[in-house]
Amino acid sequence: MPTLHVCPLSRLTETVTATRASHVVSLMGAGAAVERPAGIAAERHLFIGVSDIVEPLEGYVLPAAEHIERILGFVQAWGRESPLVFHCWAGISRSTAAAYIAACALAPERDEAGIALELRGASPSATPNPRFVALADDLLGRRGRMVEAIRSIGRGAEAMEGTPFMLQLSCR
Repeated sequence: MPTLHVCPLSRLTETVTATRASHVVSLMGAGAAVERPAGIAAERHLFIGVSDIVEPLEGYVLPAAEHIERILGFVQAWGRESPLVFHCWAGISRSTAAAYIAACALAPERDEAGIALELRGASPSATPNPRFVALADDLLGRRGRMVEAIRSIGRGAEAMEGTPFMLQLSCR
């Protein structure tokens, strides 16, 4: 069964190795350097240079529709033969939002609220970036259901860094 994994940058190599992932999505500040883990081909590594903000802030990159479109295109091209890892600096906001978006896009038969509850159960600290979620909700035609589902799980527990976790694509 295909799985999505989320981790902070500090645990990227460890997570890719442990899960035997074939694809990685890096969501970091525009100037950040991310060393591609061994075994991940260049075409299987998507780097999105975007800040973890929800409104314009000078010197930062505001998440926009084109960032979400790139994530959606990448995950839809993923063959699901082995896991996909999402990471950001802390593994709490950008990466959890992207994994939630991927789960909604790749399993359209699943309820947005059910996926959000699974996300919360898998990661007490997950606090998906609401702008990422709102942009994806619009692009996927979910009519606010993704936004409401994430709002309903609330802010995650305070943490400096998230613990790696997994989301299943299909119902258990």
